[in-house]
Amino acid sequence: MTKLGGEVKKFVAVAGNIGVGKSTLVNMLCDLLNWKPFYEPEAHNPYLADFYRDMHTWSFHSQIFFLSHRLRIHRMLTNHPASVIQDRTVYEDAEVFAKNLYHQGQMSERDYQTYQELYTVMRDFLPPPDLVVYLRSSVTTLHNRISKRGRTYEREISKDYLKQLNDLYELWIDEFNLCPVLTVPADDLDFVANSGHLELIVKKIQEKLTGKEEVVFYPEEVANGVSNNS
Repeated sequence: MTKLGGEVKKFVAVAGNIGVGKSTLVNMLCDLLNWKPFYEPEAHNPYLADFYRDMHTWSFHSQIFFLSHRLRIHRMLTNHPASVIQDRTVYEDAEVFAKNLYHQGQMSERDYQTYQELYTVMRDFLPPPDLVVYLRSSVTTLHNRISKRGRTYEREISKDYLKQLNDLYELWIDEFNLCPVLTVPADDLDFVANSGHLELIVKKIQEKLTGKEEVVFYPEEVANGVSNNS
């Protein structure tokens, strides 16, 4: 974070699987906090429709587009004069989507190694966000939301594909240590229909950014003298 005229500029990134509600949350947070939104460049990727039709042929092209675009945006956000919220991080491209394509045989070894080398070199030069907000959701919820929004190029996205991504998201977020992470249970919190849920998320974000967090001690932990997470 950087000081700007007495105020602290903040860079928050919202992460999560396809259909989890990242863009919606970014929009609502920016309206409420008067921050600048930066959305995922889905509509501008010239390879995306081709990718969903033939992943093996177009995976490298599509992922390189997303990576280069998000690297450029990430760098721009670190220099932006106001507080910003980013829809999907640069890390997800490499740690989730490209990795899944490689695991499923949809990206060749040569292409994957080239991609990862580029990602690793660039990542090491990027200042991390101040906070990553991770929206966690079940595959059933994700699939239902994708069906409802009716995007043509998303019609072929299967539950198996979403499950593969979800597993990689959990692995990534468990190992991610470049900045603090706030995990939001998106199945349980309806921040669109319930303003109280949105206010709760905002409160937790502000607590994370200011370093003010309440530590809850469960009765059984106090009695046993051990952590509930151990």
